[in-house]
Amino acid sequence: MARIGVLLMNLGGPERIEDVGPFLYNLFSDPEIIRLPNPSLQKPLAWFISSIRTGKSQQAYQSIGGGSPLRRITEQQARELQSELRQRGLDVTIYVAMRYWHPFTESAVSDLKADGISQVIVLPLYPHFSLSTSGSSFRELNRLREADPGFKVLPIRCIRSWYDNPGYVSSMAELIADKMKLCEDSSSAHVFFSAHGVPKSYIEDAGDPYQKEIEGSANLIMQELERIMGFSNEYTLAYQSRVGPEEWIKPYTDQVLKDLGAARTRDLVVVPISFVSEHIETLQEIDIEYRELAIQSGVVNFLRVRALDTYPAFISALADIVVSSLEGPEIALDDAASLPKRIKLYPQEKWQWGWSNSSEVWNGRVAMLVFFAFLIELASGRGILHSLGVL
Repeated sequence: MARIGVLLMNLGGPERIEDVGPFLYNLFSDPEIIRLPNPSLQKPLAWFISSIRTGKSQQAYQSIGGGSPLRRITEQQARELQSELRQRGLDVTIYVAMRYWHPFTESAVSDLKADGISQVIVLPLYPHFSLSTSGSSFRELNRLREADPGFKVLPIRCIRSWYDNPGYVSSMAELIADKMKLCEDSSSAHVFFSAHGVPKSYIEDAGDPYQKEIEGSANLIMQELERIMGFSNEYTLAYQSRVGPEEWIKPYTDQVLKDLGAARTRDLVVVPISFVSEHIETLQEIDIEYRELAIQSGVVNFLRVRALDTYPAFISALADIVVSSLEGPEIALDDAASLPKRIKLYPQEKWQWGWSNSSEVWNGRVAMLVFFAFLIELASGRGILHSLGVL
């Protein structure tokens, strides 16, 4: 029987306050997060942005206990998923592979090689594919695979996305239903899905399917919720966590909350749809920032649905996804990370001066001037980024 290793891939998060700066540096060093035409600018810019954002981010992590719980929760998910799969008769070991913090993907690959794994399943803990989440993790894994002959020979299957998996859909609907039952009138509660946003250019220029999958996911969950509750509720989908002056996909969570408050929404059931674990975006951004905004705007009862974490039905759904991957057609790393529009955005395949509508090519000289403008603004404490609230 084959020894199966499942790489459980996630973002990662700083576990201590002193980890925040290095974590941010790793995050912004990823060209899938910030697109630049010249790779030599990536790390200087990552250093600059992480330096100016560390203080504010540390305050956010202090408000949720001093660090991210993401590693602890992901490792618990891994243990319970491993137990579930072994109970189904599979010789499976689960390895946690974080993109931007410990345990890094390199560490997980080293462990599975040392354990004599003969087949690898890659399972991103992102239900919906995006080039900035699953895509980035697949590309990092492919880089490691190309550089490591011992890893390259191992058969590997990738799970691209699983937003429409019945077990995932029903798990989300069950948790929403539990929260709706706390409302005075469940049938009048407004269900508010808040997903992590991505830049609009990802969708329009690169063909990232993220928005389409998020919308499909919300529709499926609401259909299942209607089956459970016996009635249908109004719902809204919006996107949170945008940074910088670039336009992201809309509507924005903060603006929609203001609108719902102005409409005197009584019971608002908030669902973190793109997050399967509690972390900074749920515990701080939703529970603190957005709760305060909603109440100030006129929402009477703000109820936040818990993240899936180790909800038993969700762990069972993950096990179903792994089994289906073993039984179905093989999806290679290159195919898992591919986009409908094959545009090489990071960095440009051929240097171009000026602007391109398809890929927003940055003039290298302008990019360097902008970088120096960042430094000047940091030193002076005044400028457009301060006015936008980025600094």
